[in-house]
Amino acid sequence: MKVSVNDSCIACGACESVCDAVFSVEDKAVVNDGAVASNEDCVKEAADCCPVNAIEIE
Repeated sequence: MKVSVNDSCIACGACESVCDAVFSVEDKAVVNDGAVASNEDCVKEAADCCPVNAIEIE
């Protein structure tokens, strides 16, 4: 699974609150690529809760 955050991110923190092992938010959400494989379920949940659909999963 490849995860990225596009430029529509508004840094609301929803992804970090759902899956803080993978996402951290400063000016924009950042993905911890090393943690994605062991947290795929919460990554999908974070993508679903993103209000601007900024999380892209391949």
